[in-house]
Amino acid sequence: MRNPSDNSSSGPVERRTGDRVFSRVVVGGLETACVSRKQLEKLMVGDCLAARGGRRAPKLIFAANGHAIALAATDADFRAKFRQADLIHADGQPAVFASKLLTQSPIPERSATTDFFLDGAAAASDRGLSFFLLGAAEGVNVRCAENLRALYPSLTIAGRRNGYFSREEEAALCERINASGADVLWVGLGVPLEYDFCLRNKHRLRVGWIVTCGGCFNFAAGDYVRAPGWMQATGLEWLYRLWREPRRLFWRYAVTNPLALFLLLTRTKPAPVVHRPLRAAPARTTREAFLHAHDRGSSGSHSRRPDAA
Repeated sequence: MRNPSDNSSSGPVERRTGDRVFSRVVVGGLETACVSRKQLEKLMVGDCLAARGGRRAPKLIFAANGHAIALAATDADFRAKFRQADLIHADGQPAVFASKLLTQSPIPERSATTDFFLDGAAAASDRGLSFFLLGAAEGVNVRCAENLRALYPSLTIAGRRNGYFSREEEAALCERINASGADVLWVGLGVPLEYDFCLRNKHRLRVGWIVTCGGCFNFAAGDYVRAPGWMQATGLEWLYRLWREPRRLFWRYAVTNPLALFLLLTRTKPAPVVHRPLRAAPARTTREAFLHAHDRGSSGSHSRRPDAA
């Protein structure tokens, strides 16, 4: 495990390559990165190596799917949260289809968070990065960590914690994450709690990437099962999930899917937004962090619902 305060140049270093150049395109109203799964993992590695020792502020990585597209269109607060992401990747296959049909810069492929979780673990294992797993019930979190270690024996899981904690505990939790020396923080607290946590605590964290991952830990733990490959490829994974969990997902899909389809058809823009290598703002000074926290204020504690997708 690396020392989080180590600013030395020993070990892997960031390499500036063409993989760091990509475009973004507005799909369903969300500005989404036109990146492949392989490019996404290379961006993760490069950013995390460059951020070590607190040299750069963390990057926020959110995912665009039908649920997020619908919420961003109907909830101004949720939309404002998404606009603070450093990168939004295409978690849903319909977003990829819309980009191929309606834009000049199609998204190469879907980067489902459940796939990227394993892609990222493989890349982290190869390049010496470490993970912190935050979210889900305790048993799910434990099994997720165990399964990752079994799949990738050289992967360093710097720390983990279930998703049940109060807002008053967040400062100490962030100190624990920082002390672990983790490069990537995976946050699986459910929508919208995971976005709230990330935005509220970004200034406290000294990791490279903060990635929201919904119910990803449940899949990695073996509790949830992915749809057959043909259903994933044709954008019908939601139907498989609905069949598996009708009580939990029926109303969500009944409301969001038709709206998301409408938005994909009407709020997808043809012209891409050219995006150069991500250049993070320098890490906050102690004074800036204090003022930022003071401006945000504090509110009462609340419970997490970490097993929501």
